[in-house]
Amino acid sequence: MPLSYPLSRRRFVAQAAGAVAGLVVGPALIGPEGQSPLAVPVPRPTPTLPSGLFSLGVASGDPTPDGVVLWTRLAPDPVAGGGMPDVDVSVDWQVAEDDRFRRIVQRGKALAQPELAHSVHVELVGLRPGREYWYRFLADGQASETGRTITAPPADQSPRRLRFAFASCQDWAAGYFTSYPHLVDEDPAFVIFLGDYIYENGPNKGATRLHEGIDEPYSLADYRNRHAQYRTDPDLRKAHSSFPWIVTLDDHEIDNNWADEHPQDPTRQTPESFRARRVAALRAYYEHMPLRRQSLPNGLESQIYRRLDFGPLASLHVLDTRQYRTAQPWNLARANDPTMTMTGARQEEWLIRGMRGGARWNLLANQVMWAQNDRVAGPRQTFEMDCWDGYRVQRRRLLDFFGSGRTSNPVVLTGDRHATWVCDLKPDFDDPASPVVGAELTGTSITSGGDYSRTAFHALFDPIMAESPHWKFIDNRRGYMVCELTADSLQVALRTVDTVQTPAANIVTAARFEVLAGVPGVRLVSTQG
Repeated sequence: MPLSYPLSRRRFVAQAAGAVAGLVVGPALIGPEGQSPLAVPVPRPTPTLPSGLFSLGVASGDPTPDGVVLWTRLAPDPVAGGGMPDVDVSVDWQVAEDDRFRRIVQRGKALAQPELAHSVHVELVGLRPGREYWYRFLADGQASETGRTITAPPADQSPRRLRFAFASCQDWAAGYFTSYPHLVDEDPAFVIFLGDYIYENGPNKGATRLHEGIDEPYSLADYRNRHAQYRTDPDLRKAHSSFPWIVTLDDHEIDNNWADEHPQDPTRQTPESFRARRVAALRAYYEHMPLRRQSLPNGLESQIYRRLDFGPLASLHVLDTRQYRTAQPWNLARANDPTMTMTGARQEEWLIRGMRGGARWNLLANQVMWAQNDRVAGPRQTFEMDCWDGYRVQRRRLLDFFGSGRTSNPVVLTGDRHATWVCDLKPDFDDPASPVVGAELTGTSITSGGDYSRTAFHALFDPIMAESPHWKFIDNRRGYMVCELTADSLQVALRTVDTVQTPAANIVTAARFEVLAGVPGVRLVSTQG
């Protein structure tokens, strides 16, 4: 069943919402009509600043019915520390109803401070629901590019249709971000990015593109340079400036397969050095994402998990499966230990409470795969313990809840795998009689894995698929998924590019899937190629 495109970009009315209210970071001096100005510290006089202040572009995120987060960072020399003097800088921002800024509805000033790498996070309030807006920043006589964002419909109105996309895993070294120009053309209400926004690998001279630096990032300066390098990509910048993003992190934003205070290689990283690395990485992540101030790291922790509500139609539960998890198990006996947790008890309670909230659909923005994923054909079973296969008691408990009748239409949206896995979810994947209680859409990567052989992929996994009836579709091409949600169904298109080894690529709809309201599980509708 094809996805519909009922609205043009210029006439598009947002069908997204965010549930986290916030304050203006760097408050408005001139607020909406009828509001009093808010005080802001007056910055010290600054020297003339270098040109190219807005080289990293602009972004917006976490839309609400009356606002959105706006982001930029002043960085005239992006991968060499930013190139800014060590002073506070006053930055003007403007929000308008037109892209020429003839009808400015809000404007104000924010303070770009060295302590946050001269990043700016403006949390807007007072906008009209269901509206398209344009925004820009100005500093020292320089203007940023113009960004476009979308507010959510009123909280008490269910949108007729909610159109969004999700993506993950964009290793700079693995290829070019050839999916993003096509994603911009899709014109979704928002994009969910499910983790691995940067990769912490050191430079590899044999890679398609060379990571900056001489080693993996460890310090705050290292992580800032790595994030800045990714933001220099013009296709990524354009995608950020075209619609709001809802982001969460996975492992490569810090260290491959990290878990709470446990690094991938504890014999090479002391507990103290890894904690310092985590603090630095979380700070740089916040500095480069359109996140609300509640996510500003406090020591080792950053509040990443949160919920965004789309009227009565859907709740989006954004998970964090890294900061609170138990270290990965080393065998199946440990994977079945009831003390093993992916989310921590507090986040699990938050998730269950939110999924009881009465929304017709419950969407989980999740990092690593829920569905059982055996890695070898035949009677012997081998699993990737970094996924939910390593946390089986908690997974069973949550999947039992999915099927309990106390929540409605759960669908898990997953990244991480660098391939597409579309699966039914069951409390016991080894029991044919175990009921289907939900669906999981594991999306492929933007670049990670490169142009890996499809023949080799299917030679490995097709025999395992024959033994895994809950797998409905697998594929390893690069791309993203576009979703259209109504009260009756979730229609999904897998969009894949033919290469990431050149700066541009063609795109096809590789497959379509459908989840029907009230019918747990997912159905393959069609495939191409």
